[in-house]
Amino acid sequence: MAENKIQINLTPEMAEGTYANLAIIAHSSSEFVIDFVRMMPGAKNANVKSRIILTPEHAKKLLFALQENIGKYEQQFGKININNNSPTPMPIPMSFGGGEA
Repeated sequence: MAENKIQINLTPEMAEGTYANLAIIAHSSSEFVIDFVRMMPGAKNANVKSRIILTPEHAKKLLFALQENIGKYEQQFGKININNNSPTPMPIPMSFGGGEA
């Protein structure tokens, strides 16, 4: 049986990536919204650099993929330590109030 292959294209602009050091996650009954933000030290404002909207199923698949990849990373490079004294605040998970998005 032949495998269905998807060709994924990456433009040079997209390949450069966008740096973010904060993610804010919100959800409704039908979607998860992840805003990636770049916080600069001492700044009072920060801009959302990218917003990704996922179905709950795809959000859970992303969670599993991140867990798997973090495990592989830590096997190769060592444990990732989280500095709780970091100047970048950890966001509190937010919700849209349970309504439909």
